[in-house]
Amino acid sequence: MNIFNVITLFGGLAMFLYGMRMMGDGLKASSSGPLKKAMERITGTPLKAFLLGLGVTAVIQSSKATIVLTSGLVGTGIISLHQSLGIIIGANVGTTVTGQIIRLLDLNASGAWFLKFFQPSSLAPLALIIGSLVIAGMKSRDSGKIGHIIVGFGILFTGLLNMTDAVSVLSDSGIVEQLFSRLGQNPLLACLMGAGVAFVLQSSSATVGILQAFSTSGQLTFGEIYAMLVGIYLGDCLTTAIVCGIGSRPDAKRVGVVNVLFNVCKSVLIMAVITIIHRAGLLDAIWDKAIYSGGIANAHTIFNLACAFVLLPFVGVYESISHRLVKEEPVAAGKYDEMLDALNPVFISTPAMAFGRCYDVFLVMFQLAKTNISRACAMFTQYDGEVMKQIEEDEAYIDTMADQVSNYLIQISAAITSHYHVEIMNYYFSAITEFERLGDHALNMAEIAAELHKKDNPFSKEALEDLAVLWQLLETILEHTGEAFRKQNLEEARRIEPLEQVVDDMVNVLKEHHLDRLRKGECDVFNGSEFFNLLSEAARISDVCSNVGVATVARGIPGMNHQIHNYISILHSGGDEEFNQVYQEAHEEYFKRLMLQPDKT
Repeated sequence: MNIFNVITLFGGLAMFLYGMRMMGDGLKASSSGPLKKAMERITGTPLKAFLLGLGVTAVIQSSKATIVLTSGLVGTGIISLHQSLGIIIGANVGTTVTGQIIRLLDLNASGAWFLKFFQPSSLAPLALIIGSLVIAGMKSRDSGKIGHIIVGFGILFTGLLNMTDAVSVLSDSGIVEQLFSRLGQNPLLACLMGAGVAFVLQSSSATVGILQAFSTSGQLTFGEIYAMLVGIYLGDCLTTAIVCGIGSRPDAKRVGVVNVLFNVCKSVLIMAVITIIHRAGLLDAIWDKAIYSGGIANAHTIFNLACAFVLLPFVGVYESISHRLVKEEPVAAGKYDEMLDALNPVFISTPAMAFGRCYDVFLVMFQLAKTNISRACAMFTQYDGEVMKQIEEDEAYIDTMADQVSNYLIQISAAITSHYHVEIMNYYFSAITEFERLGDHALNMAEIAAELHKKDNPFSKEALEDLAVLWQLLETILEHTGEAFRKQNLEEARRIEPLEQVVDDMVNVLKEHHLDRLRKGECDVFNGSEFFNLLSEAARISDVCSNVGVATVARGIPGMNHQIHNYISILHSGGDEEFNQVYQEAHEEYFKRLMLQPDKT
């Protein structure tokens, strides 16, 4: 053994990791849209979610990518935490497919010449040749992705072959035998080593692949590698939890927590069962027998399948524990900067995570604007200079958030290709505009209150009573808007448009009431002008809510984007029974409150 063998070993490792990354990135890029749409259609059945998670991971060759993607979808409210549970467990099983591919190292081609084409020594150069030809002759972006997948496959196996050659030299020196012999005598040390390597490489598939490369030395036994596999599971889930937890909403963080809980339970179960069976003498036949690439792949698959079968019924327990460990926290002003820092370019390669970061900001923008509207409404009955300062401060935050999330979305747009992602992009750009407008209208209302206070010319008691009913209606429509956006709830979204019509009706009636007060001399021209300005701001707030509601409906119904104008026309022409019912009920409720005012009886 010499320095060149070590260089060959680590050079092979670098090629292996790069090839896996290249192949995985290509697979994710070419299939991300359909996969995300499939995940959105989950019914919540753990078994279906499990099968989906298994299938997705088998395609994109990375359990971490699947779980991070799931965390992003949970973070954006597209799927619930409960729906994600089965996906997480399925992802842990799906990641074993990579090991089954690498087991081609064990293929014996002595019996038939055509089998030689499936050996890594033949597959590697063939994949590089074919992939390069596809890239060179590509006519579309999709063709380029396919070419990169094939080339990545070739690089992966080339690196694997280089590692294998280097390991064979190390085996002759006795280093490999001594290393794994010690690990076999100390399962805890083997577990820690597996966890450490998986944590550093941030990939369980890559770490298992390295084990499979070392197995060609013929000096690895089942008793030496099972504890390392357990460690690999623990190390990999830890890195996934860290990525899921960066700047995420509580439910998105819980996805990472559930993955950790499952892997800890899986590891404990494997260690306990293996120890019991071994002490019973049932593993004597394979315990000290050499295990090769195929055996490691099989052990990896069996461990994950068996644990999934045993632990899948307990997904509800993991969910409950995750809620206890990750508490709901109200977003305070001091956390806004941290939230904006989470708009990190590192997530752009995984659009679901990047959109999740944007979604977090949107929720805060909306909540700040909604709170400011409530504060502004209250200031017409009791003006408070400190509250005015808070409104101005939070409005500045809204503007800052709008600017930064806009720039972040522009960065994301350069990295996406699927129509699915483009739809989300358009929806989010619309959300930026609307939520920023909400903040502007809140500030305008507060400034009207400040001007009335400055001139010591408040609204009359009757005017304030009218406004109180309008404020109640605005609060209702804002609540429905928040729920519609937060959960992509179409039912809530459909309730917004009829409420917007009720707001318009009430604004017209309140204008008549105030004109009557002007004619009676109960208020002056300035007071009357500010009242009309205030009603205009209220109408614009309801218009913003309407825009968000319609955009949410359009996003949830395929092909609706091109039918928005017709959709709105049908609603306001009386052609939709649901619209008519919600409108009638809301109109009766709020106008009854308005007519019950003392001056209206």
